[in-house]
Amino acid sequence: MEYTQFNDLCASLPATTHVVQWGNSDVWKVGGKVFAVGGWQKNNQPAFTFKTSELHFHLLSDEPGYRPAPYLASRGMKWIQQYAAGPEKDDELEYYIRESHRIVAAGLTKKLQRELGFL
Repeated sequence: MEYTQFNDLCASLPATTHVVQWGNSDVWKVGGKVFAVGGWQKNNQPAFTFKTSELHFHLLSDEPGYRPAPYLASRGMKWIQQYAAGPEKDDELEYYIRESHRIVAAGLTKKLQRELGFL
């Protein structure tokens, strides 16, 4: 997946906002909370970071092309970075980004969930 496709996907999800920060990375939020980051790779290859369930965190941590997300996972958070994958992994990445959005949105206060149209 290229950054343009990543940004289009994140923009298509409900109640999202986009900022560029952390070393010129595309940071996507729902309800003010980060759910996906495009960037953070030291070379020019695309890298995508997303929140996962505990189960997916453990499964993906050992998968080729995935690793616990720099900075976030080292602080005990369940975030994964896809840093080396071809187009055959795009559907899988889309699933994980959508799931990250769902997890983060579900963690918002009920009041904010209502305001954003999730309830």
